[in-house]
Amino acid sequence: MKLSAEGLKLIKHFEGVRYRPYRCSAGLWTVGVGHLIGDGKSLPKAWNRVFTEQEINAFFIRDIFRFERGVRMYIKVPLRQSEFDALCSFSFNLGLGTLQRSTLRQKINRGDKKDAAKEILRYCRAGGKIIKGLQRRREAEYQMFLG
Repeated sequence: MKLSAEGLKLIKHFEGVRYRPYRCSAGLWTVGVGHLIGDGKSLPKAWNRVFTEQEINAFFIRDIFRFERGVRMYIKVPLRQSEFDALCSFSFNLGLGTLQRSTLRQKINRGDKKDAAKEILRYCRAGGKIIKGLQRRREAEYQMFLG
């Protein structure tokens, strides 16, 4: 399964597209469409520049492939396209480790998708604080998951 146009649109909408490195709400160095620079803790000198649209798109395509593969690996039950898209967006924002350790994944794999969807809404903090933008994103992912 591959991310649909709607899934890509959702990720780009919430991540935005930045051509210069910046610190995300969690304080990590990022560029493009939420592309983490290294471990995110420092900005290498070579990365302190304006990136081209082609470079940004290449980062995005590589990142998307990794998250599609991760969702397919961690979710053992069949998914509808909207569920897959929502989980890719969720993982893109929070990392595959979060999906792997989550109650969300456990409930989906047990076949309890309805209750699992509610778990998406719990992930709206960055740096220990509730972030309105994350609340909006989780609501959009929740609605997408439900189809």
